[in-house]
Amino acid sequence: MAIVKIENLTPLLKHTQRIIGIDFGDKMIGIALSDTRRMIASPFKTLYSKGLKVDANEIINLIEEFDVGALVVGMPYHMNGTEGERCQKTRNFIYSFLELYDCPIVTWDERLSTKAAEASMLEGDLSRKKRGKVIDRVAASYILQGALDCLALYQPEA
Repeated sequence: MAIVKIENLTPLLKHTQRIIGIDFGDKMIGIALSDTRRMIASPFKTLYSKGLKVDANEIINLIEEFDVGALVVGMPYHMNGTEGERCQKTRNFIYSFLELYDCPIVTWDERLSTKAAEASMLEGDLSRKKRGKVIDRVAASYILQGALDCLALYQPEA
């Protein structure tokens, strides 16, 4: 499989397969998981990065455990839409992952996802310490929810 557009994803998935959302960072990787109807993204887990191969294997274990059919990986574009070093690191992760595991991957614009996650946690009155522990997985859920909302537009009529 390869990187696919969101509008081409549904035919590649089995009926109840979930989708994982990823907020990839140098030190931490936020993981979100969709429900089986692919309507709701939930913050799931934060992985502490241990290198591309180890990180990829942890994600592969989640794919197999939760019957995941695809990944949505946040792309950290600059505010003007251009790509920088972080986008290249994210692409390197994606290509390294695809060498180890064959599944469709959608890239998703993650601009402001961390800011939105922080704002929602501030509204929830989470302490700075708690926010630091969950920010990456909450950001991953914002990334995944955006993709799920878009994916719903491409669902065949029932």
